[in-house]
Amino acid sequence: MTIAHLLEDFGNAGKVEPVALVSDELLEEQKLVSFENGYTAGWDDSVGAHERETSKISATLANSLEDMSFTFHEAQNQLIESLDPMFKVLTSAILPDAMAASFGHHIVDQLTDMAKGQTDQPLVITVAAGEAGGVRAALNQNFSIEVKVREDGELAPGQAYLRVGGLEREINSGALLDSIRESVDAFSFQVKEDAQYG
Repeated sequence: MTIAHLLEDFGNAGKVEPVALVSDELLEEQKLVSFENGYTAGWDDSVGAHERETSKISATLANSLEDMSFTFHEAQNQLIESLDPMFKVLTSAILPDAMAASFGHHIVDQLTDMAKGQTDQPLVITVAAGEAGGVRAALNQNFSIEVKVREDGELAPGQAYLRVGGLEREINSGALLDSIRESVDAFSFQVKEDAQYG
């Protein structure tokens, strides 16, 4: 038996296999494909980075707006709570005094408006008991027609009826004040409810 099978055969070692030649056109085409693939990958990365940055900015902006909204509502609630006592004083003391002081002048303004075109009709003012003197003092304007001031014990202070011929108007300062008080109370209540329950 021979040992030839254990030894390497160098008999075919001299043969060189030809290298496949690549044409210039094929080489240019492969370069162009590589460039396009690289450009597309770079573009995709850029678009992805831009989308991530935009998403991050949007999330940050949304958080900032939410914080700002919360701060605004907190400040608004504190402001309303601090103004509530002032509203109470305004509707219980200042407005009633101011309305009482201008009651007669308001009547004169209404009568002047009602008397236009009614020069031959008497003007009749009916007020609550004890208010006739103040109304007469406010009637310092000379009307060309007769003005009668009467008191009615059933009328509340700040309430008056004005009549010129067939026209009649009611002035009710007390009802107006009550309406203002109710509006202020409802506003304060609503703000407190919104602050507590959102």
